[in-house]
Amino acid sequence: MARTPSLNILMVASEAAPWAKTGGLGDVLGALPDALDLLDHRVTVVLPAYRHVNLPPGDVIASTVPVGGTAYDIRLHVATLSERRRFVFVDYPPYFDRDGYYSAGGREYPDNDRRFALLAMAALQYAEQQTSETFDAVHAHDWQAGLVPLWLRLDPGRWPRLRTAGLVCTIHNLLYQGLFPRDVVPALGLPWSAFTIEAAEFWGQFSFLKAGIAAADVVTTVSPTYATETLTAEFGNGFEGILRAKGDRYLGILNGIDAREWNPASDPKLPAAYDASNLAGKRVCKRALLERFGLPMGDDALARPVIGLVSRLAHQKGIDLVAAASPALLQLDARWVFLGTGDAVHEQFLRDLSARAPSRVGVLIGFDDGLAHLIEAGSDMFLMPSLFEPCGLNQMYSLRYGTVPIVHAVGGLEDTVQNYTPRSRHANGFKFRQPTAEALIRVVQAAVRLYSDRESWLQLIRQGMSEDHSWESSAREYVKVYKRARQDAATR
Repeated sequence: MARTPSLNILMVASEAAPWAKTGGLGDVLGALPDALDLLDHRVTVVLPAYRHVNLPPGDVIASTVPVGGTAYDIRLHVATLSERRRFVFVDYPPYFDRDGYYSAGGREYPDNDRRFALLAMAALQYAEQQTSETFDAVHAHDWQAGLVPLWLRLDPGRWPRLRTAGLVCTIHNLLYQGLFPRDVVPALGLPWSAFTIEAAEFWGQFSFLKAGIAAADVVTTVSPTYATETLTAEFGNGFEGILRAKGDRYLGILNGIDAREWNPASDPKLPAAYDASNLAGKRVCKRALLERFGLPMGDDALARPVIGLVSRLAHQKGIDLVAAASPALLQLDARWVFLGTGDAVHEQFLRDLSARAPSRVGVLIGFDDGLAHLIEAGSDMFLMPSLFEPCGLNQMYSLRYGTVPIVHAVGGLEDTVQNYTPRSRHANGFKFRQPTAEALIRVVQAAVRLYSDRESWLQLIRQGMSEDHSWESSAREYVKVYKRARQDAATR
């Protein structure tokens, strides 16, 4: 007999791995529904059918979705992945059959307001018209889904199946706020009451993210430290007052990692498997990594630490700190491997760095998932000098792969990395607190010095590999949020 799910959750987002991913948002929407499924909860995820998405098998439903004064004839691809988990892809080629998800040639699409308003309305209409279910919670992710809670607040009688649902909004990165001119209010068929300081108005513009935050019963972000940071002017990006107004209904839940995909004992992308009890395979991975980047790989080279970085090459990720520190960093007895793509100036910096020190620095501009796994496994240390980092996942991958993280102590990096001191029993990495080249140099120097102390280094490795950063505990925290939001909805 099928088990009765405890909760029925509708999620709306612009990305979900493996179909669409630019960063942590896609990872979360790929992993969280699965973790909730394993806890016996039912989850429906609605996202766009972008170009090049290999849609899983399922049913196709034709639907007409009204937004503003326009009726959109769309198709919904409904894929049932398990008894309790399904994904619904909104297929409207004029909006989603494009090269980029949000932009092209460095420019945001000028119709992003209409594109993601259609996603939000399609999700609501699917839940109301295409199912016979009642939903306990509606979970909107980032600005692209911000209109979902707003529309449910403005006209709850229009969606009876969602009327008693708790409304949850998650901020994955507060830097992206979905800002549009005030003209979007009538264009999207919204009342001017939505364009107020209590709702979606933000310095004369309409913010999709603020709309979602203001309408939600509970707002979450992706780590406890980032939740605290975003209440300050330094990290709040102008939203600190908005978030403070939510009081105890704004909290941070640390993201998890997919412990099945990221497991050095069974990772098919690695040339050798290993675990904390037998690290011999890690040495094999290190040699393969050096070979892949054309770096020296003899026994002498293997005795030196390899420091890896896999990142979007952007100012946020601290690449400018690496550039400023690079003369001193290259003097260390270590090898460096870099993988990423992003801003042209940062890409060129890495190319120039490799050209200056070809026997010490390997660079690949682009993204290669298999190589990302090899860097995690084959490196001895992993560098994450982010100026801010809502959660971060690579430091948790590194811990699982026995690769010691070196991080700037912000956001989820602060929450997951315990700094090494000679007396620390639970240290698993290294942290620096000031976002300066000098601080970065000092912490990398300290890590390279400790690397020669094999006993201390193995203790760091084994501590990190013993920790559980899987999604199960995080998913249980989201269940608490859904139940709390549902209780709030009952009193509306």
